[in-house]
Amino acid sequence: MTDTLTVSVLGTGIMGAAMARNLLRAGHTVRAWNRTRAKADPLAADGAHVAGTPADAVESADVVLTMLYDGPVTLETMRAAAPALPRGAVWAQCTTSGIEDVAGMAAFAREHGLRFYDSPVLGTRKPAEDGQLTVLAAGPAEGRDAVTPVFDAVGARTVWTGEDGAEASATRLKLVANSWVLAATAAAGETLALARVLDVRPDDFFALIAGGPLDMGYLHAKARLILDGRLSPAQFAVRTAAKDAGLIVRAGERHGARLDVAAAGARRLERAAAQGHGDEDMAAAYHASFDDGPASAT
Repeated sequence: MTDTLTVSVLGTGIMGAAMARNLLRAGHTVRAWNRTRAKADPLAADGAHVAGTPADAVESADVVLTMLYDGPVTLETMRAAAPALPRGAVWAQCTTSGIEDVAGMAAFAREHGLRFYDSPVLGTRKPAEDGQLTVLAAGPAEGRDAVTPVFDAVGARTVWTGEDGAEASATRLKLVANSWVLAATAAAGETLALARVLDVRPDDFFALIAGGPLDMGYLHAKARLILDGRLSPAQFAVRTAAKDAGLIVRAGERHGARLDVAAAGARRLERAAAQGHGDEDMAAAYHASFDDGPASAT
């Protein structure tokens, strides 16, 4: 396997476009496709071939990287690409999907002679743009020489969780990690909402916990987005966070765990989206604490 690969990137939203640019910077050939072509077209200026169909995008690909909305959309897109999929190519499936979806995608890969890697990524817009994502990956040792340069281009670290992508061990770890991220984000927003209605200055709360075990950098990062009104462009959008929260709740239910906080968080994100905050950063769930529309946290 040469160091320079042809990588098909299917899905060029916030994360996929950033990953495609980092692949180009690493010297790889990128063939990009997005359902809304306007989101893929800017990649042409960076040197990518922007394809009109998934089948066109995967032509001659060494690696197909999917970064789409969810598992069903990913499988639908791969089925559209099927006539042109090169047998023996690697499929790096980076979308956050449901555990049950991974088995179906792995079966599709076997049917079409693809080497399947369950490889969701941990990180948001800025780490994606900087090539500093964490890749959680499971897949066969044979074939990693092809996929490792891709993971190295988009991420700072790859955590291998197993050798069979069909077992969804990487997706399971991603859902556990996201459950913490979403819970922490919801807690930050509700804390600021309570401070507002109780007439407590947020800085007084931050000073109270400073340097102690309750302090955390993530709290400050999300709180500042709310306090400074910097919810756009989103690092991770409310709408996508709501989708992931639903995946987490369903995973818990199907495996015997009742996740009350995650379920409430999912409803909170859905309410924020209904209020018009769907494309803003997930910290915008802060606004779901109020029935009177957007509110200042200061």
